[in-house]
Amino acid sequence: MTERTHKTVEQAEQEGKYIRKVRSFVKREGRLTKGQAAALDLYWQEMGLNHEDGLLSFESVFGNDNPVVLEIGFGMGTSLVEMAKNAPSLNFIGVEVHRPGVGACIALAKEQEVTNLRVYQHDAIEVLADCIPDESLATVQLFFPDPWHKKKHHKRRIVSPEFVETIRQKLAIGGVFHMATDWENYAECMLEDMQSSLGYKNLSETNDYIPRPDNRPLTKFEQRGHRLGHGVWDLQFKRT
Repeated sequence: MTERTHKTVEQAEQEGKYIRKVRSFVKREGRLTKGQAAALDLYWQEMGLNHEDGLLSFESVFGNDNPVVLEIGFGMGTSLVEMAKNAPSLNFIGVEVHRPGVGACIALAKEQEVTNLRVYQHDAIEVLADCIPDESLATVQLFFPDPWHKKKHHKRRIVSPEFVETIRQKLAIGGVFHMATDWENYAECMLEDMQSSLGYKNLSETNDYIPRPDNRPLTKFEQRGHRLGHGVWDLQFKRT
């Protein structure tokens, strides 16, 4: 495992290391419902992870050494909770910047009695840099990230060569990076970035996209898109 050389993003910047500054999200807080606020108050100690606590020990967090799946940008958490409930032999970590979504995810997880899930409310780039050990993840999931569809905003897209390399470092050998988007241009850019990166193997039989795996739940948004004839593109690349 690669030796850790910095403790925080701030220290990395002081040492002259490249840290991405362009945000891939807009901080839209929205209003917490009473249920979301109550879930955060009651269950954060049990389910929440704090960026400032630094590098994680997964075994300490979950009480076992099961493989870990990290999802970046889980929205309201509906799909993430369903996946965690359906795969009790895996551990799941979700990262989301928007507080209402984090509250909703925790509330649903408690309602569904899901115990193999923990969440961050923080920027995923900083969580990856400061909290996730190298070569430790079985899977990284990035489903329907903001497409920033205007060309002048493409630089805000989270998927970039630097991001792809960061994910590779965090995946265990044989670990899988799974992305999905409903914007064809973004899918093409994702595919290009992945195929031009060393240390990955495309799991697509046609060397481009894969059918939606059964373990990725079909969202209401996606179902509506299918009815309207919209496409969805899934990509899976394995770290070699």
